[in-house]
Amino acid sequence: MSHDAGAAHGDAGHPPHWDWSMWPAVASLGIFSLALAFSFHFVYHSGLGAAIALGIGVVLVLAGVAGWTSEAMGHGEGLSYGAMGWFILAEAMIFVAFLGTYWFLRLQSPSWPPENTPVIPKVLPLIMTVVLVASSFTIHHAEALLHHGDQAGFRTWLIVTLLLGASFLGMSAYEWSHLMHEGFNVGTNLFGTFFFSITGFHGGHVIVGLSIFLAGLSSAFAGKADLGFWRTAGLYWHFVDIIWFFVVSQIYFW
Repeated sequence: MSHDAGAAHGDAGHPPHWDWSMWPAVASLGIFSLALAFSFHFVYHSGLGAAIALGIGVVLVLAGVAGWTSEAMGHGEGLSYGAMGWFILAEAMIFVAFLGTYWFLRLQSPSWPPENTPVIPKVLPLIMTVVLVASSFTIHHAEALLHHGDQAGFRTWLIVTLLLGASFLGMSAYEWSHLMHEGFNVGTNLFGTFFFSITGFHGGHVIVGLSIFLAGLSSAFAGKADLGFWRTAGLYWHFVDIIWFFVVSQIYFW
């Protein structure tokens, strides 16, 4: 048997080797902590507990996704463009289910949004949209610079993209805080349930995108950024941008 054939079947006496990674567990703990934050806020009415759990959850999810991606890059695996396409398709179906259910219940309701829903400002989501769209242009420009071998220019525009993504999350957090201060939350009515669920789910995808970018920072600053990795990461970021158009149009303006 040839060496390649033996490797394909796991050479006799040498079973296939599986690497152990702690990062999926870290990301899972982060997601669990985010769920605890909701419980602390809406069930136990503990603002401090919710803030602590939210802070821990965001950090753990960021660290988990970034560490897992960085570890894969260290083994030469990187990100698969095709696999990312399938992942995006699966995630798109979840958003379709969210928005489909939202419209079904909306059409069944005699008035929408329900009477006890506060007026949601329209200016901030417009600014958030501009920021997110700008971040799609900046990551595309960064990829173009990398394609032409300009590692320094790529790093600059990657950092700009990270700052824009973080700004979007900051504005989203401010909006949530403002609405909750007015007494509007996930349990207020059906609109509140969908508003916080859909915008929160999208925000989670932004966090994942920023985590992937952070995972590639070390190689970028070492001047070893891989074009295939960043094209795949950029594809995911464009998906997050496109989904936001559906979210902002359906939830805020229609």
